[in-house]
Amino acid sequence: MGFMHKQVFRAGLSLMLAFLLAFCSFCQPATALSEEQRLVSEAWRIVNRSYLDHTFNHQNWASVRRKALHKSFPDREEVYQTIGQMLASLNDPFTRFLNPAQYRSMIYNTSGELTGVGLQIALHPDTGELEVVAPIADSPADKAGIRSRDRILKIEGMSTKELTLDEAAARMRGPIGSVVTLLVERDGEEAQEISLVRDRIELNPVIAKLKSSPDGLPIGYIRLTQFNANASAELATAISSLENKGANAYILDLRNNPGGLLQAGIDVAREWLDSGTIVYTVNRQGILGSFDAFGPALTDDPLVVLVNKGTASASEILAGALQDNGRAQLVGETTFGKGLIQSLFELSDGSGMAVTIAKYETPNHRDINKLGIEPDEKIESKQISREQVGTPADVQYQAAVKLLSRELTIAGAA
Repeated sequence: MGFMHKQVFRAGLSLMLAFLLAFCSFCQPATALSEEQRLVSEAWRIVNRSYLDHTFNHQNWASVRRKALHKSFPDREEVYQTIGQMLASLNDPFTRFLNPAQYRSMIYNTSGELTGVGLQIALHPDTGELEVVAPIADSPADKAGIRSRDRILKIEGMSTKELTLDEAAARMRGPIGSVVTLLVERDGEEAQEISLVRDRIELNPVIAKLKSSPDGLPIGYIRLTQFNANASAELATAISSLENKGANAYILDLRNNPGGLLQAGIDVAREWLDSGTIVYTVNRQGILGSFDAFGPALTDDPLVVLVNKGTASASEILAGALQDNGRAQLVGETTFGKGLIQSLFELSDGSGMAVTIAKYETPNHRDINKLGIEPDEKIESKQISREQVGTPADVQYQAAVKLLSRELTIAGAA
């Protein structure tokens, strides 16, 4: 009987070992990912770890990975398409794949210079249309009269519905002196073709001048065009120069400023605030982070901030911080309403992804995504030329001047 038990045990053990060997040999190819599959898996893990929406647009994110890894990848372009399709399933126009050239361009752009037509663009979150956030000051697009909220229907005859955000941007960039034609549509007007000559886009983000009100008030006028790596240092230099020239009030012009680096927006806010919260960030766990001012401000002089439909992202962080802390009044139009924060991630082959990792709230916990920030004094803009910005023809600027004059008169009387 003992012998029988031993025989049965040995037979069972042999059968189990044979099964395990067969099972392991079957599993081995699935665990040994190819280089292409590893890149797909790398992109998937970044989103899985960092993406704001924990439901991943109400889908099984693990299932998305399995389906992606079952594909064959004859070349790297197939890998990129697969990653792009994974990200597209999130239905978030700000979360997107960047091939190596696009990734390098993105890093380059935030560093302070580029060549192209000078448009900041976005995909409308509801319609998916390619829309202008703002033209960059003095760029070919700005000089041609392209405005915030204009829709770009075609680039060189190709429908923008067939292009990703970064593909559209890439088609508008190019060598200095070359021409690109856009089909642009504006509310209430027929679409028109606009030919633009590409140029080097100067990204010095600060334009500063000492101006005077009708009653002789010396006003420091500062136009901040975007939040790149130079913004904070350039603004500090401008404020110091204007203080030395006798400015005793300021107008900060954030109109058509499409944003840029989150940290640059925070650093600029600190230059105006002695203390207080600048912005709250909220991740997918609902955990609040905050960035605060720790003073001293570079100036305590009265401040008015100009905003419009093209004031977006980091500009809205700054405007909201100054408004909620009582440091400035806002004049102009309701802002763009982009309250999501993206982070850039580089993949192992030099490509990358922009991924929405958090949303932000103003110091008073206002969520402005798709809503924007309401100004304290609403003044609709009128079409003016570049040369008329900050002049008597600029009705929003004139409203800011009057507001500062009243504020200083009241302060003087007190």
